[in-house]
Amino acid sequence: MKITRRRFTLTTTTAMALVAAGTFGLPVRAQIAVSAADARAIAKEAYIYGFPMVDYYRIMWAYFVDETDRQYKGPPNGLYSEANVYTPADTAVQTPNSDTPYSFTWLDLRAEPIVLTLPKIEADRYFSVQLVDAYTHNFDYLGTRATGNDGGSFLIAGPGWTGETPDGVTKVIRSETDFVLAIYRTQLFGTDDIDNVRAIQAGYALAPLSGFAGTPAPAAATPVNFPTPLSAADERTSLELFNLLSFILQYVAVLPDEKDLRDRFAQIGIVPGETIDFAALPGEMAEALKAGMADGQAEIDARRAVTANSGNLFGTRAFLNGDYVNRAVGAQMGILGNSKEEAFYGLFAVSEDGQPLSGDKSYVIRFEKGQLPPAKAFWSLTMYDLPDQFLVANPIDRYLINSPMLPDLVTGDDGSTSIYLSATQPEGDMARNWLPTPEGPFMVVLRVYYPEASVLDGTWQQPEVQVAG
Repeated sequence: MKITRRRFTLTTTTAMALVAAGTFGLPVRAQIAVSAADARAIAKEAYIYGFPMVDYYRIMWAYFVDETDRQYKGPPNGLYSEANVYTPADTAVQTPNSDTPYSFTWLDLRAEPIVLTLPKIEADRYFSVQLVDAYTHNFDYLGTRATGNDGGSFLIAGPGWTGETPDGVTKVIRSETDFVLAIYRTQLFGTDDIDNVRAIQAGYALAPLSGFAGTPAPAAATPVNFPTPLSAADERTSLELFNLLSFILQYVAVLPDEKDLRDRFAQIGIVPGETIDFAALPGEMAEALKAGMADGQAEIDARRAVTANSGNLFGTRAFLNGDYVNRAVGAQMGILGNSKEEAFYGLFAVSEDGQPLSGDKSYVIRFEKGQLPPAKAFWSLTMYDLPDQFLVANPIDRYLINSPMLPDLVTGDDGSTSIYLSATQPEGDMARNWLPTPEGPFMVVLRVYYPEASVLDGTWQQPEVQVAG
């Protein structure tokens, strides 16, 4: 088949230039000057690269920008704690945990660094603070595994900061991006432990560097005109994903190993602070960009189909090492997931016969004696519906089974522990080990917090899901 190569130039005269300097409403020019075939190939790259960043922004919008969203926490640079674990009513983030009450802050580091202060926490209680940049890289951690339970003050600085470290700072941590999400997870030992968790959350604190050090505050950063995000579903099909990516790239400096990639993106109009008027595109070009998105999603789906756990999906830039497909798979399987050394995720999506899990059947996950997930902190099995990947409402309000529940579970005569998955409650003692499913398709995620080496090196293997009826 012969491909006719044509050149298109798009001039966008009504787009807003949402630039960090704060100039809004200026006319900008976003040019597309490649063939439709080349545009499709570049759009595929840009979709895979940009999807996690755009989805991250959707969550930040809901939590920290849109005051009308019922899941709104408050503005950036505030610290907000959830007094309880997540339930099916929490739908901003796919596959949330329901083990650890969360605390959040979205740091705007453009004007000055922010200092996070942690209290001393009892030695047997796990907690972590996950630091996630705008790329969705987990660039550092605080907490039990990373820094211990003795507390301290930690300075989080953006890429442009060159100041002096004040007295009282335990560690300086640098981010590659101006905006950083900090996710606090505090272990809950049971329902009667919630007041203890709330007391710990009350001890979490933050302050701008000037406030911490008692020095004059710098000039405030220019207000940002945050664009409305796409829905989670529309991110996979709407060309506006590329305009949202252009907005985000204003706050993400070009790194040397990504310069060529960003230059290719510019060939289809993805330029920091500029927008494309997709309605003005020739039909062939618009279809090429849409096809590129579909190509990107197909590659993500193919990788996801052979991904059994989170081992290569979340981590630092160096750990991911340019594997943007894995980064996108991580975003779609469970965005904002932990790096494997902090929490290892195993996926139960099919039964031993290779069939997808569905609520019209009953299943068993059986851990043989001595083969429960090896965790230095704790483990959990959490139920999610598909395709939304949200917690599942059920008559007993049980969304997971975790290791703190072991004293209440039934153990087999041979020392094994069986978890029963079904839409209807099983009879007798099996009900004590019941994890309710939805009526339709579902998946179960195993979380192993602060995993032992046998989990990370593959010595320990999760069991298969057995069909029970």
